[in-house]
Amino acid sequence: MYFTDRGIEELEERRGGEQVSLDWLADRLRAFVDRNPDFEVAVDRLATFLARDEGDSDEDED
Repeated sequence: MYFTDRGIEELEERRGGEQVSLDWLADRLRAFVDRNPDFEVAVDRLATFLARDEGDSDEDED
């Protein structure tokens, strides 16, 4: 397990049985970036990754 998996494991344990909307997720990501602006690029990349289908090309990324 990677060190970064700890947060993912906690998310799964605490909220794994819940269903959330993408609107809720987008709001939470925005709130996180507002509080942690240094992570703006990482959150943007995660959101882009989640938004695209597996078959979408990554060539449009900057």
